[in-house]
Amino acid sequence: MDPRKVRKLNILLAVDGSEHAMAAARLLNDLPLTGDSTITAVAALVPRDAANHATLESALEQARTVLAGHDIQIETQLLTGSPPEVLIEFADQHSPDLIVLGARGLRAALGILLGGTVQQIVEYSTWPVLVVRAPYAGLRRILLIVDGSEYSQRALHYLGRFPLPPDTQVRLMHVLPPMPSPALVARSWPIGTEAVAPIPSYETEALLSKQAEEEEREGRALLERARKDLLEDGLSADTVLLRGDAATEIIEYVKARQIDLIVAGSRGLSPMKRLLLGSLSRKLIHYAGCSVLIVRGGNHVLD
Repeated sequence: MDPRKVRKLNILLAVDGSEHAMAAARLLNDLPLTGDSTITAVAALVPRDAANHATLESALEQARTVLAGHDIQIETQLLTGSPPEVLIEFADQHSPDLIVLGARGLRAALGILLGGTVQQIVEYSTWPVLVVRAPYAGLRRILLIVDGSEYSQRALHYLGRFPLPPDTQVRLMHVLPPMPSPALVARSWPIGTEAVAPIPSYETEALLSKQAEEEEREGRALLERARKDLLEDGLSADTVLLRGDAATEIIEYVKARQIDLIVAGSRGLSPMKRLLLGSLSRKLIHYAGCSVLIVRGGNHVLD
């Protein structure tokens, strides 16, 4: 059992018999879940596809078999209706601490990076969502994205209370914005409130250097605060500070360092009941090539 004070989890696992859904079940089986945790494996049968009934029943039993190593309550449910709608409705009725699903369904076309049902659930669910990609080879390296926002802080708080396999390595990353080109800065330098004048190149370079130093100092301080927060929860972490387009830098780092899981907060861009994903979260889920855990911007975090 994880020596940290792990919290019990009420987990909703969506299954359909695909390799990605089975990878999701295997990932859950690796988590040191507490005995009072629960996993409900759910499949959704579209009425017009009644022939799939046996396939989904088999998928539920396969998931139960994979999870049999846990001494916890495991339930299965076969729902009827449009998969994204019934799964989101089921989640809202049962208030899960985590929704887990494979990145692509059984019928996903070759080249599709994210299944349609999966995409709708991660866009419109108000609960933390873990999208798992096959093949699954363990949960050894985790990357938590830190940006100083309240949503990032929720993700930090969530991971600090999340059960992780022994010896899991955690890294905290903050990505600074790209620096403007000297030519762009030199073209217009504010004087007073309205007037502008050219700025000499040596002053441009000094200005940009000072700005870069200040941003880097603030970035390192942000990462250090996050590292200390995780340490209070018994979780050690290394820190990584990069500069550039956030999605590009993260995705390249993930590929180079063979990251198994990205954890990020999601801002949500709509005041409507259903909050849409922020653009960075959406890009990571589609293109990172590894599993991604999105902690939504609502009030639900692990206490």
